This record gives sequence, structure tokens and C-alpha cells, in this order.
Amino acid sequence: MSLTTDAIVKQFPSVKHIHDAFDSKKLSVFELTQSFLKSASESRHNAYITLCPELALEQARAAQVILEKEKKVPREKLPLLGIPLGIKDLIHRQGVRTTCASKVLENYIPPFSATAVSRLESAGAIVLGKLNLDEFGMGGSNENSAFGPVIHPTHPDRVPGGSSGGSACAVRASLCFGALGTDTGGSVRLPASYCGIVGLKPTYGRVSRYGLTAFASSLDQIGPMSRTVEDAALMLDVLSGHDPLDSTSDLRGATQARIALSREINWSATRIGVPKEYFVEGLSAEVQSSIEKSLQWFESRGAKLVPVSLPLTPYVISVYYLIAVSEASSNLARFDGVRYGVRPLAADHVKDLREFYTQVRGRFGAEVKRRIILGTFALSSGYADDYYRLACQVRRKMTEDLQQAFRSVDFIASPVAPTTAYRLGEKSQDPLQMYLNDIYTIPANLAGLPALSIPCGQDRDGLPIGLQLMAPHFQEEPLLAVGHALEQWQKGESFHAS
Repeated sequence: MSLTTDAIVKQFPSVKHIHDAFDSKKLSVFELTQSFLKSASESRHNAYITLCPELALEQARAAQVILEKEKKVPREKLPLLGIPLGIKDLIHRQGVRTTCASKVLENYIPPFSATAVSRLESAGAIVLGKLNLDEFGMGGSNENSAFGPVIHPTHPDRVPGGSSGGSACAVRASLCFGALGTDTGGSVRLPASYCGIVGLKPTYGRVSRYGLTAFASSLDQIGPMSRTVEDAALMLDVLSGHDPLDSTSDLRGATQARIALSREINWSATRIGVPKEYFVEGLSAEVQSSIEKSLQWFESRGAKLVPVSLPLTPYVISVYYLIAVSEASSNLARFDGVRYGVRPLAADHVKDLREFYTQVRGRFGAEVKRRIILGTFALSSGYADDYYRLACQVRRKMTEDLQQAFRSVDFIASPVAPTTAYRLGEKSQDPLQMYLNDIYTIPANLAGLPALSIPCGQDRDGLPIGLQLMAPHFQEEPLLAVGHALEQWQKGESFHAS
């Protein structure tokens, strides 16, 4: 097969099209996998930290055997058969290096797989490798990786977003067909918006977190990243469902999101909330124009736009960063060179325990150190009530405000980020400015809600703009159905902000 992966995804833009090509013998699984491995190994985007060609080709051979036996793709039993995927390097795959983009774990090879990875592989997916990220998932630009920044797939001078920047870049640059990301405060949706792909943060508890290296345990969630809403729905169907290995896993069964996409939407009964606090100073005029165009389309279909208020929006960043850094400080305590982490060698002349810990934990990058220090302070004796506990109380009130809003609307629409992708290095010396980019995405994590990022336009420089749709808990099916409808309309439109 002489086609490049760019040509492949253009000709076969979804899993359904790839499977049709397998059935008609236009593509073979083995050659398809080889093409993606070649593109990934030659890419200059730095999207992958570790490629695993032997594993991928072994899985491709096994998929090819199934195809030859079945004569066509058994789509019900193996809905992702032969589909090359990438895994964010925060999620374990047995026998494949998991670094979390940190020098602390640069040689760690896990003895088990995350449930999410096992479910993808059980559905027939092929694992190409582990994708770059901000170290331990901490950052919004993918400049905080110990293995170097990810380069934006279409604008090399811009950031791809973080922390799942490697996942978003790899999907958009045709270095994998889909990817797993993780979302703690927007880390699936922000890079999806910046790179112009689809990113879904499921309801907290919808997808097992077993085998995910924890950043902030009450906020983290694994989610699919893809080129189309249909593929995101298919991946969610595979990923979702109760897992006894995860104590936070919900008892509901797997979703049937892909089937939901084919159901007719009752637009006249659909109410879309528009938070007045989100369309204020600081929002780019081009981003606002694209969002408003999408809202006008919903209205043209018969949906009702309903103003809603989220009065605690000014405190979102403060609450999130107190809770996230506190939980990170606790979770990252295990990386001490004894339980996990690179252990100093005898040749390093470690004199005492203090020096031992200094050498190990000194390997953390600046952003991770900053968050550990802030979290340790917020949890310290005499301050925990003033900071962490108070933040949790405000979080509860924010969740109640969102629940109140959903009593009058079915979805809440907003930008994903205030601006399009900014330049590399532009905000790396001002972390507060970088944190502000998460203001629209954080509420879904604080409340555990599902949220979808879907491309809705471009700015004058051709940089993608993303629309965010939030839904009530466990309403992924209608959320994806509405996103799919918007996506189908977009395919016939030229999207440039006025």
C-alpha cells in the first residue's frame, strides 16, 4: 500500500470507512499498521514518547487472521478491529514503558494494563505507542514534558494544548486513527479545540481509572479523542461500563452512544443554556463569532437558547487549583525512588536519606514541583481548613449551580478556550495566564459532568476554534447525538470567523 496516512484518513475518514475498506480488500490491517508506524517514526511533531512496533504488528497479524477467517469485520464483537490507536503516556499498557513524560519514571515498565487499554485491545484495536503530554498531566500547552514539547500539527509556532497535546496532535497529524487522553481540568477538550479534533470528557465514573497514573483523583477521567463524533461515540461504547478494579466506577453498563447518533433529535424540545458569565471581556472576538454561529444553527433547527447564570465562575480557577494541587501533592508522594521512581545508583554517592530524596524528587519538572509545593502548603496543619476544605465547599456550591441550570436546559454551550492556540513560550513564564485558559473547561471536572469539544470554526490565521457542550451526569448519548448533528452541518460549510 503506497498511500500516506494523510491520504488514508482523507479517503477513509472514520472507523466505519476503514472497516468497509477491510471488507472490500482496499486496505489490509498489516499494511495500514505499517503505514501509521512509519508516519509516527518519521514525524517531527514529537507526539510519541514510545513507539511499540513489535506489539502493534503482532496485533495487526492477529487482526488479519480474524478477517481472513470471518471474511468481513465482525463489527458487533470487535468494533475496533484493526484500528491503530495511540495511548496517552499517563495510562498503563503492560510491558510498554510508561513515563508520564517525567524523568522520574523514564524507565518504568508496568506489569499490568489499564482497564481502558485492555478494553480497546479486546475490541480489536492496535496500540501504536505512548503519546507525549505535560509531565504527570500538569499543564495546558504540552511544553512541560521532560521529553520536549509537542509541535502543533498545522502551525509549528503554536502550542497544541495540554495536557493531552500528544494525543490531539497525533490524531490531527494522521499519526494514529484515534487516541486516549485524560481530562482533569480540560486536558482532553483544550488540545482537541486547539488542534481541530473531537474530544470527549465522560461523566466521572463512566470510564474506569484503573491503570491511570493519578494527578487529582476526584477530577481525573479518561476520554476518547478522534476525528469524528461517530468515532468518539464508538470508543466510548468500548471504554464505558463498570469496573470492579476502580472503586469510583459507576455501576451502569456500557453506553450505546453510536446507536444514539442515528436517532432523530427533537429539536423543538431541545434547550441549550448560554451562560452570561462566559461571554465577557477576555473572550476573543473571533472565538465568540464562531460560537455564536453554531448557536444560531441550533436555533435555526428549532432549539431554544436559554440564558443561564453560573455566578461562581470568577472563583473557578482558584477552587480548581487548590483541589487539584492538594490531591496531586498526595498522589505524587509515592514517587520517592523507593516505591516508584528512578532510584539513585551507588555511584551517585548518596550520603543520607535527605540527599536520596533530593536526587529523586529533584527530577520533577518546574511545573510539577510548583504544584506539589502549593498542594503541600494547602494541606498543611493549620491551613487545610482555610484552603482545601473551603475549596471543596465552594466546589459543592458550584455543582449545585450547574444542577440548577440543568433543570431548565438540556445542554450548556460555551467556548472551550478564550482564544485559539497561542505561541510556543508565550505563557510559559506566567503560569497564572496559562491557568486562565481552563476557565470554561474546569466546571465539568469539578461537577463530574460529561463535556464535548467539537470544531466549530477557524480564526483568521486558520487556527481551529472549539465549541464545548456540557450535559447532565450520564447523558453522553444525547450529548454526542447533538454534537454529531452539528458536525454533519459543518461538513457542508466553510468555517472562518468573521
